[in-house]
Amino acid sequence: SSTLVTAGVYLLIRFNMILNENLCLFLLFISTLTMFMAGLGANFEFDLKKIIALSTLSQLGLMMSILSMGNYKLAFFHLLTHALFKALLFMCAGAIIHNLKDTQDIRFMGNLMVHMPLTCICMNISNLALCGMPFLAGFYSKDLILEVVSMDFVNIFIFLLFFISTGLTVCYSFRLCYYSITGDFNFYSLHSLNDEGWVMLKSMLSMLIFVVFSGSMLMWLIFPTPVMICLPLELKMLALFVSMIGAWIGYELAKFSMSWVSNSLKFYNYSYFFGFMWFMPNISTFSMNYIPLVLSYNLFKSFDQGWNEYLGGQGMYKSMKNSSLLVQFLQNNNMKIYLILIILWVIILFLILLV
Repeated sequence: SSTLVTAGVYLLIRFNMILNENLCLFLLFISTLTMFMAGLGANFEFDLKKIIALSTLSQLGLMMSILSMGNYKLAFFHLLTHALFKALLFMCAGAIIHNLKDTQDIRFMGNLMVHMPLTCICMNISNLALCGMPFLAGFYSKDLILEVVSMDFVNIFIFLLFFISTGLTVCYSFRLCYYSITGDFNFYSLHSLNDEGWVMLKSMLSMLIFVVFSGSMLMWLIFPTPVMICLPLELKMLALFVSMIGAWIGYELAKFSMSWVSNSLKFYNYSYFFGFMWFMPNISTFSMNYIPLVLSYNLFKSFDQGWNEYLGGQGMYKSMKNSSLLVQFLQNNNMKIYLILIILWVIILFLILLV
């Protein structure tokens, strides 16, 4: 998933020379909003795969936005590092979902560190790489992107969206960690959680080495000369500061996870709005599907289950059944039928004799 969905980004990186200024501005606006929207949506989501998918969408927005600023090398660098840690994250999520009897809801998880230590270590490290934890794979590309944005001539709107989206990334990652890896175990007391699928573990641990070391390796390969960054201390530390605030907010968000009256119900409209990606499915999917679905439902009710059924299959069956009931009754070989037939025969014989 993490490598396939980036195919469009890769194509745009290859054809970066044809992007003119107006197109780049439009692309920058759309991609930063996508990044922000996906990051915000992931914080309101309880489906493990959806959180990771929204996280991928957020990172795609990051790649596209830095590409539309003209840094195609940086976009490609982040594409590669993101593919590594996100592939590991998906593998860990798959292993967890499989062990929890195909449960994707993160509210059922918790304290998996005890039951699945190696999987959780891999998941934790790939999550930290996604957050841009110093000296993991994601840090080299993400921090560089943020510092280049800080140096670039961008307006305050784009600048704020970049850093808020980074904070949100850390926020949903830590929320996911708190729900699944630590906290209370919320699944059945009888469970089959184990960490012994060595086919998965071998792949995951080999990926883990790449997640830790590939950032610096790729940096040496893609940027043979170091990128010159000249920033004041406040901007230099801003990325780390935003990440720390995001981690704290993620922890706070996850604290009222299983309270008696769910706090999310108190602001249900907001969580519905943000969790549904700003009503995007309502606009693009449900509104498009509604009329064809209603039409097909009416057709189905009136034809397939209505006149068609009444005159066709069921109707023919009923008429044939009713007509064959008498013959079937006669063929039952009942004593009563024989007696009645004998009496009728005697009466008819008597009548014939009388005539």
